[in-house]
Amino acid sequence: MNGLQEYLVSSSGQMSLPAAVRHRWDLDDGGPVDVIDLGFGVLTVPHGEGRRLLGDLLSRDDHAAFVRSLTDDPDLATT
Repeated sequence: MNGLQEYLVSSSGQMSLPAAVRHRWDLDDGGPVDVIDLGFGVLTVPHGEGRRLLGDLLSRDDHAAFVRSLTDDPDLATT
């Protein structure tokens, strides 16, 4: 699998993970994943990894301040 792939999002906002990723993450029968809204994009990681990753990268206060700074897009400012 290449590091970068293009995906289609349906009109209802749904997206599919490739079969190789679903298998590697033990999601063959479906299940939760963590999605991190970075403002400029989203990052999808195995369930349970999002909180750890954010904790390693950014303090809770810094993240809250960043979200408050997103005044150009009211939808992002509530994330």
